[in-house]
Amino acid sequence: MSVAGSGLIAGALLSAAAVCLGSGCSSMGYYGQAVQGHLDLMNRARPVDDWLAEAETPVPLRERLALTQRMRDFAIAELMLPDNPSYRTYANLQRSAAVWNVVAAPELSLALKTWCFPMMGCVGYRGYFDRAEADALGAELKAQGLEVSVYGVPAYSTLGWSNLIGGDPLLNTFVDWPEGDLARLIFHELAHQVAYASDDTTFNESFATTVERLGGQRWLNKRASAAARAEGERLDQRRADFQVLTQRQRVRLSALYSSPLDDAAKRVRKAELMAQLRSDYEVIKRERWGGFSGYDAYMARANNASFGVQAAYNELVPAFERLFEREQHDFKRFYAEVRRLAALPLAERRTLLEAIR
Repeated sequence: MSVAGSGLIAGALLSAAAVCLGSGCSSMGYYGQAVQGHLDLMNRARPVDDWLAEAETPVPLRERLALTQRMRDFAIAELMLPDNPSYRTYANLQRSAAVWNVVAAPELSLALKTWCFPMMGCVGYRGYFDRAEADALGAELKAQGLEVSVYGVPAYSTLGWSNLIGGDPLLNTFVDWPEGDLARLIFHELAHQVAYASDDTTFNESFATTVERLGGQRWLNKRASAAARAEGERLDQRRADFQVLTQRQRVRLSALYSSPLDDAAKRVRKAELMAQLRSDYEVIKRERWGGFSGYDAYMARANNASFGVQAAYNELVPAFERLFEREQHDFKRFYAEVRRLAALPLAERRTLLEAIR
C-alpha cells in the first residue's frame, strides 16, 4: 500500500460539513460529527514557527517540524505543488489517527460499497473522527453480509478548502515517520489540492500516489542523508514486494468472482487463495524482509474490502507515470493535463488515460 494508503482523502467529511453548516444539523449524526471533528482538529493546530520558538517544545519534535518545512519548501520549488498555508501548522491530536475509515465489499466481489455526498460525489469509504462510531458502522455492514475493513487514517486532505483558515495541518499521527515516508505523505496530500475528479476515487488516489512516488524519490536523491536514502530503499523494496503480492491476489480473486463457478465453489476456492496469500506473505517476510512485520496488521484484516481500497491507490499509477513521461517530466504540464482529464466524464477520462503509451 502507498504511504498515504492509510490516508484515503476524506473529502466526504468536508462535503458533509459544508451541508451541515449551510442548512444546520438538527442532531450530531454523520454530518455533525464531521463538523465537530474537523473544527476540533483545526483548533488544535498552531503555526510551526510558534512550536519552533517555544523552549518547551521537545528537541526531537522541533527537529522533525523543521524537516517538514524544508519538505514543504521543496514541494513548492521542485514539484510545483501549491504554495499555501497547508502543512505550515502542527497539531497534536493525542490519538493514533486523524480519522477512521470504513470500507465494505460483497463476499464475492472487489467492488467497494459507495456513499455519495453533495459537491464531492461518490466515494468508496466513510470516515469518522470517533473510532467507536466507525466500528458501529462496520458491525452494521457486516450484519448485512458485507466484508468490512475499519482502519486508522493518519492524514486527510480538504482539497484546499481549509487554506482560508490555516490550511491542512501536520499531525502527531505521522510527523515521526521515516524521512522518505514523511515526504511522500506530504506530497501525496498536497497533490489532492492540484486536481480532483468527482466520483473517481481511483483516479484521485492514483494521481496522488504517482506524485508521492516521484516527489519522494526526488527528495531522497537531492536532500536526504545517505542513511535516510538507505532506509527509503528498504521501505520501497518492501512496498514493491507487498504490492506485487496483493496485486496478484486481486487478479486471482477477480478472475474467480467473474468465473462461471457457483457461489459454493467460489467460496471454497476463495478460502484456498487466501490461505495461499498468507503462506506467500510469510515466505517474503522470512526470506526477503528479515522478519519485518510491518504489514501483519493488513494481512490480519485482508479481505475484499481492503483489496478494493488498495486498488484505488495503485491501479492507474502506471498510466499517470506514462503521462508524466509524455509531458517530459515537467510537473506544470503534467498537472495541467491531469486537471483536463479530471474535468471529463469518467468513461472518457479513463479511456484517454489508459491509452497513453
